[in-house]
Amino acid sequence: MFGREQRRRRLAAEPFPPAWAAILERNVGFHRRLPPTDQREFEGHIQVFLAEKPFEGCGGLKITDEIRVTIAAHACRLLLHRTTNYYPQLTTVLVYPHSFIVERVSAGPAGQVLESEQVLAGESWRHGAVILAWDQVPHAAGDIPNGRNVVLHEFAHQLDAECGEVDGVPMLPHRSMYVAWARALGQDYAALVRDTEQGRITLLDYYGSTNPAEFFAVATEFFFEMPAEMRTRHPDLYEVLKGFYCQDPCQP
Repeated sequence: MFGREQRRRRLAAEPFPPAWAAILERNVGFHRRLPPTDQREFEGHIQVFLAEKPFEGCGGLKITDEIRVTIAAHACRLLLHRTTNYYPQLTTVLVYPHSFIVERVSAGPAGQVLESEQVLAGESWRHGAVILAWDQVPHAAGDIPNGRNVVLHEFAHQLDAECGEVDGVPMLPHRSMYVAWARALGQDYAALVRDTEQGRITLLDYYGSTNPAEFFAVATEFFFEMPAEMRTRHPDLYEVLKGFYCQDPCQP
């Protein structure tokens, strides 16, 4: 354990490659808005992440530094200011050029086996891999935020899984935070389920009504991508996420 932490500190302290800095400048708009000390911490997290997590191209995609650095930057945004073990259950990042198809097997109401196909932009496995579609990853510094960020979504699931269950309750830094967490996420999740059932327009994506785990992942996307809107319309949820992520995206 000590050797790993020492190695991570050494990696984080190394000069950030200029070519990687250019990728951040082109592709990751929030990087330039960070204070200098936060930029350096953020870059250090990227260096550790890329040293530890292999990337594999799927569907004919060739992995480049642009893909690796851009995805790592969004994933490491969730680690800034926090004590982290760098997604310990993650072993591989798989990247497709476009949305990909997965086959699902489920039980029908009469016990029959049902097979279906789903088209996905991302998927997070509890142990092993995060799978992403590169064309769905924000990779332009000037992208207009719409609340959706597949990397934030799937890596929020990784954080959720660190406590053993993917249930919308990640490992919180203080026991005292769980009551406020359950209240804020529970209330807003229930409201989103009602709004979805009744077809009402909401800020948060309807997909968050699927289950509490998806609600946490969707809420994470909007917390970072549309913070001002979320703080106005979901103030309690915004506050608990601010406490968990140790960041306030509304601040310049």
